[in-house]
Amino acid sequence: MPSSSRRSPHESASLSTDESSPKFTPSPRASHSSDGLPMNHEPNSFELRTVTPRDEPVSKDEGREDDGLLPSIRRASIDSARSYELYTPDEDKTVLRRLDRRLVAFMALLYVLSFLDRSNIGNARIAGLADDLKLSSTQYSWLLWAFYITYILFEWMTLMYRIVPPHIYISLCILSWGIVASLQAVANSFGFLLVLRALLGISEAAFGPGVPFYLSFFFRRRELAFRTGLFISASPLSASFAGALAYLITKVGEHGPLSPWRLLFLLEGFPSVLVAVWAYDFVPDGPGLAKWLSPRQREVAVLRLRSEKGSEEEDLVDEKYGSRQGRGRVNFSEVLQTLKDPKCYLTAFMFFSCNVAFSSMPVFLPTVIRDMGWESITAQGLSAPPYLFAFVVVLTTAYYSDLMQSRSTFIILHSLLATLGYGTIALSGYFQLDNTTTRYIALFPSAAGFFAAVTIIITWTLNNQESDSKKGTGMAVLNIIGQMGPLVGTSIFPDEDGPYYVKGMSICAAFMLLAGVLAAMLRWVLIRENRKLRQNGSGGEYAGVPVDEGGSMLNSRKTFEFML
Repeated sequence: MPSSSRRSPHESASLSTDESSPKFTPSPRASHSSDGLPMNHEPNSFELRTVTPRDEPVSKDEGREDDGLLPSIRRASIDSARSYELYTPDEDKTVLRRLDRRLVAFMALLYVLSFLDRSNIGNARIAGLADDLKLSSTQYSWLLWAFYITYILFEWMTLMYRIVPPHIYISLCILSWGIVASLQAVANSFGFLLVLRALLGISEAAFGPGVPFYLSFFFRRRELAFRTGLFISASPLSASFAGALAYLITKVGEHGPLSPWRLLFLLEGFPSVLVAVWAYDFVPDGPGLAKWLSPRQREVAVLRLRSEKGSEEEDLVDEKYGSRQGRGRVNFSEVLQTLKDPKCYLTAFMFFSCNVAFSSMPVFLPTVIRDMGWESITAQGLSAPPYLFAFVVVLTTAYYSDLMQSRSTFIILHSLLATLGYGTIALSGYFQLDNTTTRYIALFPSAAGFFAAVTIIITWTLNNQESDSKKGTGMAVLNIIGQMGPLVGTSIFPDEDGPYYVKGMSICAAFMLLAGVLAAMLRWVLIRENRKLRQNGSGGEYAGVPVDEGGSMLNSRKTFEFML
């Protein structure tokens, strides 16, 4: 099909003279095909090179003589090879930077609030909650389980990001967990608090697990780990200042009318209610509807994704207009395919293993540090440094994971480091060594290890699902199975095991080691899958874009390969 036959009037009009637009010429190293197109020495592939633009204007018919090989002679990059409009590298960087500073930063803020409201029960416990409500160790465990049981049962709501406009959906989630978290301040019995924790689990299950999926609407595969890292790193960051914040609130509450733990729940829960109002106007439904982007930036934000999307008109409309017109479309055949894919369950069990440690550390760390010999208030302050270290490690890991386009390597590395950290604490406790400094220092690789591994596992799951329906299903499976880990993690540090908690530390070490083993297994499976895809694939590549046997690339898309 001629390249111009699928060009819209708007796109055709954009092909005016543009002296800054690059043209392509054969490389000196390339041979020439019979039609004059430069060919690389690689089989079935062509090579393009940028040269200085010519002075004369480009005619409207100039791009039509290539028999469908080039939709437009003004194409400037591989990423925009399937687009019919151009954007410069500077425009790409500007849009990416603005998405990071506005969208990702705001999602990180929301995750800080949600993680704070989820885990502050650990600080409330040593601030008087257990004494005032006369909670036993078993009842405290049930307060943690209540949250995670409902959290697991409502993981399917990840798919709601595909059905309900995100600005409405996210705002309702924030409002609901803010109200529930604040109401914990008036709890007067174990039963009332148990119900509130269950409701909090529903509210946060509807939000947190689906955010990486939501971010995939705006970012390309190779950009997603760092953005997920920015989002997930909000959890160790919030945990780090949660200790300091709890310390300040507790000191103030000691001389106030409210008990310190009640003041803690109120001051950390109510800000979410206010942010929910802001989110309704700020959160975009898609790249084409972000109010804080200019019209041209919204256009570029849409075009950036075309190289990774199908060429169906409905998908392009869905991207172009911010997914509002395309809401409600879930491909159930793709959902079924994902549910039958064993690879989906490998990542889910990796997530389960990491979550045993991920869920237990934030709610038990103040107690663990207190039992090392420090006072309760001091223990809250000392819980901050390991999380600050984890925050830096998560961002560094995510950055280099995107740079190297590798996921499994970093999961294996951090799983081993966390195993070493937990193992050191467990052995110190087993031999009842009183070296408090060693045990405290070992908390640093432990916390950094599971936070970093969780970040990359989530990204890896999204990277290896080809469509939005598959991504949503993959994330739902990941969280339904993975969030069962906290049911184990929240019960492995009973008071009776203090002050060394040998059993809990040993279990965390074993599960972190298992996560690394599963990552190595999945890497091996994906290497075999990619080898099969290359052997069974047909056609070559033109400027990095697949070409079918007839030489046309307009209806083709980049060959999907699993990321290792």
